[in-house]
Amino acid sequence: MQSSGEAALRAVGEREFDIIILDVVLPGRSGVEVCRSIRRLRLSTPILMLSALGAVADKIAGLDAGADDYLTKPFSFEEFLARIRALLRKKEAFPGNRLECKDLVVDVLTRKVERAGRSIELSNKEYALLEYLMRCQGRVVTRTMIAEHVWNLDFQASTNVIEVYINYLRKKIDADSSEKLIRTLRGRGYQLGTSG
Repeated sequence: MQSSGEAALRAVGEREFDIIILDVVLPGRSGVEVCRSIRRLRLSTPILMLSALGAVADKIAGLDAGADDYLTKPFSFEEFLARIRALLRKKEAFPGNRLECKDLVVDVLTRKVERAGRSIELSNKEYALLEYLMRCQGRVVTRTMIAEHVWNLDFQASTNVIEVYINYLRKKIDADSSEKLIRTLRGRGYQLGTSG
């Protein structure tokens, strides 16, 4: 257990963890800043963020910084453990360090993305969405499935945030290629690659 943001970053750089639990309020650097720095190091270790700040904007800030889940205080210890188990299950369910679909390659350890040898820069949330689509390639994924695996928030069906991020990805992944990898299946969801 580290008592400051700087100490937490040093610890992450010195050894490997199964999961990282970050409080938003830390001496020195905030948990959000630490989380952002961890993701800049291209580490894919699951991060659970804890905070007394429960506004939607606070949750979005934590998740956009690279956290995989956000738990608001006060919380029950049982829920805390359940969320840890869920994050560890998700990590174990997706083994392998290199994901490929046609000429698109994702290295999940370094978080590097390339298409036909061209390096592609993605935000934390764009990367999380692409990694999930890559792991489900050939299968149709619904908006609800994406919300649960990528956003980890109570999902409002009326929001268009998923469509917005799908379009961001299309512009970066498909724009310069004749073969489009990200498909929208009206009324069903999205698919990366083809089922065939």
